[in-house]
Amino acid sequence: MLGSIARHGAPMGDLVRGLGVSKQAGSQVIDTLVVRGYLERTPDPDDRRRMTVSLTARGRVAAAASRSAVDRVDAELVARIGADPVAAARAALGALIAIGRDQTIAAGGDQ
Repeated sequence: MLGSIARHGAPMGDLVRGLGVSKQAGSQVIDTLVVRGYLERTPDPDDRRRMTVSLTARGRVAAAASRSAVDRVDAELVARIGADPVAAARAALGALIAIGRDQTIAAGGDQ
């Protein structure tokens, strides 16, 4: 979540939908990150009914550390098996996630 906010910023509702959990569960995650000093909530300047979530200084440090760790693991994985197999694995995992979301939606569950 911190990495996504660092890259794109996002209204709270978009973040919760991106997690693929209920609104209540997503709000609890965001609340925890606010209380721990990683995020801050502010009213959306274009729509006062919406809240925008942004990183604090602590959140930016955590997001950078996370990105660095992901980059190191990605580099090691490519070094061990090659770029094409890594790309194929990502495509397969993305397809599995989409199948799961589609089935959840078809069953009437939360996204």
